[in-house]
Formats: sequence, C-alpha cells, structure tokens
Amino acid sequence: MIQLFFLKFKESTISILTIALLLTCAGLIILKSISSGLESNYFQQSFYKQLLFLIPAFFAFLVAFFIPRHTIHRYIYGVYGCMIILILIPFLGDQIASTYRWIDIGLPFGFQPSEFAKWIVVIALARYLSDHNLEMNHFTASLLPIIIVLIPAGIILNQPDLGSAIIIMIPVLPMLYWIGARPFHLFLIVAPLISILTAFHWLSFAIWAFIMMFVIFKAKPNLIFSVSTFFGNIFLGLLSPVLWGLLQGYQQKRILTLFNPEIDPLGAAYQIIQSKTAIGAGGLFGKGWGQGTQTHLKFLPVQESDFIISVVGEEFGFIAIIILLILFSYFILRTIRLAFIIDDRFSSLVLVGLSTIITAHVFVNFAMTVGMIPVKGLPLPFVSYGGSFLLSSYIMTAIIMNVSIDPKDY
Repeated sequence: MIQLFFLKFKESTISILTIALLLTCAGLIILKSISSGLESNYFQQSFYKQLLFLIPAFFAFLVAFFIPRHTIHRYIYGVYGCMIILILIPFLGDQIASTYRWIDIGLPFGFQPSEFAKWIVVIALARYLSDHNLEMNHFTASLLPIIIVLIPAGIILNQPDLGSAIIIMIPVLPMLYWIGARPFHLFLIVAPLISILTAFHWLSFAIWAFIMMFVIFKAKPNLIFSVSTFFGNIFLGLLSPVLWGLLQGYQQKRILTLFNPEIDPLGAAYQIIQSKTAIGAGGLFGKGWGQGTQTHLKFLPVQESDFIISVVGEEFGFIAIIILLILFSYFILRTIRLAFIIDDRFSSLVLVGLSTIITAHVFVNFAMTVGMIPVKGLPLPFVSYGGSFLLSSYIMTAIIMNVSIDPKDY
C-alpha cells in the first residue's frame, strides 16, 4: 500500500505542488518582514502562526491527495450537507469582528468554514453535472446547480461575507459551459445582474437593453418567453435603487469611493489610498526587504492578508508582482490544461471549478489593491496570512493533483 502511495505521488502533476510551495515561501518572506520589529511574542506574530498553520495544511494535503477519486465522488453530497451545518454554526456564537464567520475552537485563532465551502460546492456541482450531463441542453436543468450554489452563498452572505459568497457563485457559469449548457441559457442567468448594475447609468442601461434585444432575437425563443425575459430584466433595472438600499452602509461607501476616493479619504477609501501609495513608492525594484514605510509605520491596514500585495510592491517592486502573477498564471493554466486532457468528466469539472476559484481570488486580490474594484476581504492563495484559507488552498491543490491522475497509471 505504501508503495502504491509513493507511485501515485511520483506520477502526479508535481509542478502544481512546486508552484504552491514557491508561493508559500514568498508569503512567509513577506510575513517575516511584516512581523519584524514587533514586540509581541512569537506566537502572536503572523509569520510564526503561518508556520504553525503549515503543519495541518500539509497533513490535509496528504489526506486529500490519497483519498480515491471514486470516494470523493460518492460521499460529496454528505460532505456538502455537513458543510451547510458548519457555516450555520457561527450564528450560534458571539460575533467576531462584527461578523459570524468563525467558529471558536478554544485556540488563539478561529476556524472559518466558509473557506472550505468554496471547494466543497465545486465538487458537489461537478458530481451533479457529470451525472446529468445529457440534460444540460434544457434551461430547467441548470436551476438545481444554481440552487446548490445559492444555499451556501446566501448563508455566507448573511454572516456577512460578500466576498466569499461571490467566490462560491462564480464557478457555476464556467462549469455549466464546460458541461455543454447553451450559451443563451448562461446569458439568461447573468442578465439580471447586468441589468441591475447598468441601471445606475442611463446610457449603459440603454446599450444593455439593445444587447438584450439582439441576443434574444438571435436565440429565437418563443414570443412570450422573449417578451417576459426582456421586460423582466428592464423591471429589475428599475428596482436597482431598492436593491442599493439593501446594501450595508460600509458596502455602499466602498463602491462610491471606488469611483471617487476623495469622498471619504480617511474612511472607506483609506485602504485603497494607502495601498496605491505603497505600490507606487516601491517602483520597479522596491525599497528592499523590511524597508517598507507604509508597512512598518502601520499606515497600510490588513497588510498580512487582504493587502499583502501592497507590501510586495513596496518592498520588492513591480518586478516581484509580475513574478507572482506568472506563478499564479502557470498554476491556473496548468490546471485548465489538465481539465482538457483528462478523460473523466467529473474530474475535468472539478479542475475547471477549482481553477475558477483560484483565478477569482487572484484577480480580486490584485485588482482591489490598485483600486480597480471595491475592497473585498479576499486573501491571496498560499501567500496571505490565514489558517483556514491556507488549509483550504492546500486541499484544493491536493484535489487538483488527485483527480488529474489517470487511474490506470497506478
């Protein structure tokens, strides 16, 4: 049995694990710089806590890597049900940082089940879609996958954790497309969201209305369906002010300051302003390890997790940011390539979903640090500080490597 395990590891896509380890090392270097000069004891510093988190992360990696693929496929619905219970448990305890995201396990750090919900939902979706792939030409067949996603996303949204809720919902579209769902059906899924977003600008809304008319005309559905789809989306756009009022005050400010940071430079826009300052100050090659003023003078908030790229930019420069982007790009593209060449439909769907999660995290984290999108509390895989997300990242890596191996090879 041990010989079989070593053979499986030898035949695996070792480059995926290599990239993950390189990114983890980069993260530890940055966290060590952030922790230097602090007077707190070792186990209160992010660097030493991250080192400690690596022990269960590697253990979780090995467990996920050696679980047989058919076992993952067989029991994922049960795991999905347990995950729903886990993300509900924080509501039974006290708030931590004004949210219900963590479960108190009696240690100096908590357990955040929403991080594990991301890949569990992907695998549950992969099983459903692979078991019902012949039905995906019908629009009604896409409704249950959406429900599978919306249940945990709705719970997490109420914690509140808008960033994680969005990440959970994102993989459903590429996975539906991968399984063969009609592009028009995918258009019907995303159209309401676009209608709401464009309604805040009359010209954008008018252009979107013409696009809808063109797409519906080309798809040639029946008249009643065409009219109801078009005017239903128009009505949703008109409801945008109501939906805007449902957002929390801090969420509204984050969106408004994205377009005009001067509205609240010491409040909602403070993080973006400091992040841009740090990256700009680093220039091409950076100020040097441990020399970041924005970092060590504590001008930059949550620098260990959400804004760790700002520290990279200030201390190591734009070149270091490009290197990180290259590493992440290789990780993601390698995973997508594996999805293309693998024969098993369930495995290819898992690979597409997990690569989408990693891509979304990387895009959101990089984009928010330079003010391209509103601030969302999403860490950078393998690099940012955080025990639950580090465990989740290595489990996703293990699953990618696991399902990409041809069973005939071992």
